[in-house]
Amino acid sequence: MDITLFSPKDTLTHFFPSHQQSNDQVAAIDMQSNSSNNNNNHPQTSHTSTSRSSDSGEACGGGNKWASKLLSECARAISDKDSSKIHHLLWMLNELASPYGDCDQKLASYFLQALFCKATESGQRCFKTLTTVAEKSHSFDSARKLILKFQEVSPWTTFGHVASNGAILEALDGESKLHIIDISNTLCTQWPTLLEALATRNDETPRLKLTVVVTASIVRSVMKEIGQRMEKFARLMGVPFEFKVISVLNHVGELTKEGLGVQEDEAVAINCIGALRRVEVDERSSVIQLFQSLNPRVVTIVEEEADFTSSRYDFVKCFEECLRYYTLYFEMLEESFVPTSNERLMLERECSRNIVRVLACDEETGGGECERRERGVQWSERLREAFSPVGFSDDVVDDVKALLKRYKAGWALVLPQGDHESGIYLTWKEEPVVWASAWKP
Repeated sequence: MDITLFSPKDTLTHFFPSHQQSNDQVAAIDMQSNSSNNNNNHPQTSHTSTSRSSDSGEACGGGNKWASKLLSECARAISDKDSSKIHHLLWMLNELASPYGDCDQKLASYFLQALFCKATESGQRCFKTLTTVAEKSHSFDSARKLILKFQEVSPWTTFGHVASNGAILEALDGESKLHIIDISNTLCTQWPTLLEALATRNDETPRLKLTVVVTASIVRSVMKEIGQRMEKFARLMGVPFEFKVISVLNHVGELTKEGLGVQEDEAVAINCIGALRRVEVDERSSVIQLFQSLNPRVVTIVEEEADFTSSRYDFVKCFEECLRYYTLYFEMLEESFVPTSNERLMLERECSRNIVRVLACDEETGGGECERRERGVQWSERLREAFSPVGFSDDVVDDVKALLKRYKAGWALVLPQGDHESGIYLTWKEEPVVWASAWKP
């Protein structure tokens, strides 16, 4: 199998043309009153000896890890309802934190926001405000620029695209009418390479229907232009193509078999990238049963490797796991982007919304999609109730390995270690960060 069929670099350049670069201003809410005046300045307290500049080259959270220590102490104080300690630690963190500083300062800034919201029971209001601000600054051009740059410097998203595309193409090989149900909110960046692969098949080019399920409000505003570009690219590739968007849902749990419009003569594939974690925990089994009722040839699942679910009723444990995961993510961003990267700042501020959602929002009161990640082993246990795992072929594994060679050292592919594990893992400095898998009824 040729890696060029799946590598996104060249094809995405056609899908997201590089001309008309925009100078998007990133809007966000900085909780710290002093952040605008202390841009890139070290905090002037006894803790500054552990701080580092963004371009120091050291790993995020290195040294004495002052941010992790103070944040964890504050989380325990909130759990214990120790008001005097909460006030003291929030004040100290506020003095040290900056969304424009080094990695420790950034972690402190975004987790401080969540801790403050948790302590003041203002999480829902803060999350809605952060989301509204992000939506106002969101456009197709800004999204295109962010996606292209992130995929250029990191395999965080392309890993799942390559693995899923390979599994889908193999499962649908020889079929003439294909229907891919895409539940991912990834702006269709996965599909140009698959269209190119379909156009070069040895047999007759199949007809492809792509149904995109959009639940993130920030994505809905750009789907019209994305659909037009997808249709144009399909014509360029000579692939008969139908594009449908389902965007009236509040969450994936509202999907129905009738609404998806699956026909009896279609070979169906369901693609979920970062989608299942946004399904309420109690509804996940019913969503998986819905997938089973569609009788798909293959279901591809890609999720980030973290567990915010089993500890959701234990604030301190959930906080520690959240801090562990985002420390890894911020470390990856720090080593992948230059310190002044606008795209890096946008990705970090997207994290800030998710951190508030996980740590400071009471899911029982509503507020849209959740952010309850689970690890690959946990997802496998759920999926085995309706599906059987499909191992990735040697060709697909080779394609993923070839993809990773395009990036800096530190990335690796890890295969499952036992019968209880399924799928493959993307690791960053030996820590699993993304899990990709394929399943059949």
